[in-house]
Amino acid sequence: MGAWSRFMSKKFVTATAIGIGGVAGYWFSTNPSERHTVFNSFTTNYEPSACARWDFNWDHREPSSLVKPLKESNNPDADKDYKNAMEKKKGRATRHLILVRHGQYNLEGETDAECILTELGRKQASATGERLKSLALPYDVIVRSTMARAQETGKIVGRSLPDLQLKDCCLLEEGAPIPPEPPVGHWRPEASQFFQDGARIESAFRKYFYRADATQKEDSYTIIVCHANVIRYFVCRALQVPAEAWLRISLGHASISWVSIYPNGRVSLRTLGDCGHMPKELLTR
Repeated sequence: MGAWSRFMSKKFVTATAIGIGGVAGYWFSTNPSERHTVFNSFTTNYEPSACARWDFNWDHREPSSLVKPLKESNNPDADKDYKNAMEKKKGRATRHLILVRHGQYNLEGETDAECILTELGRKQASATGERLKSLALPYDVIVRSTMARAQETGKIVGRSLPDLQLKDCCLLEEGAPIPPEPPVGHWRPEASQFFQDGARIESAFRKYFYRADATQKEDSYTIIVCHANVIRYFVCRALQVPAEAWLRISLGHASISWVSIYPNGRVSLRTLGDCGHMPKELLTR
């Protein structure tokens, strides 16, 4: 290509670019309603999916659900009484649930009474008890499943926290909470087991997972010693994650999971399956 041809080619490209730029500038100046707004973050202009939206009345303790709605919207006195009633129903304290899985146990036991902790499992429970003691939180009680391995774990944990009362709850026993997604081939309980266990474990969730009411003045810390399936289901339900996802979570023996329930109905997972207080030789699942 000669020098003249290269010169004309560059000139054509330059003219074309200027022309396109001019047309684009004219279009934007004459169509302000069509402009795209640039946001600082994608979350500013983000619409969550229906299943991701937070249900603030998940525990049926949202103040608006505990007070009769106004009949007359233009009545100042009634509006004032309604706001006062709402204020009285609002909680101020946070409930902390410390979920502890039992220690390693005898898998060869044919009955629950034979499924006691192994020596390693007892060391795991003792390490977790010392960890909870070192946190120096104002615990109120230790609630434990009535199954042998949880009973023994709760007792060992209690040795590190001798001032706490031990309470038993059969709702916390191990079971099949809901068919997992995706399913697994090596574990397929009968539908009847899901039907029975699921209702019981859901009852346990509703018994222990709720925001503090207005009469509770201080934050509370409750230790619950139970089982992996139960804890995993609790965590999914508390975070409003599809409960079918529970089997995607793995928990170590005597691990600590910490759920906080705030007065406004929000929930946070502070730790999940924490075993960091144990030496390597005590880690099992």
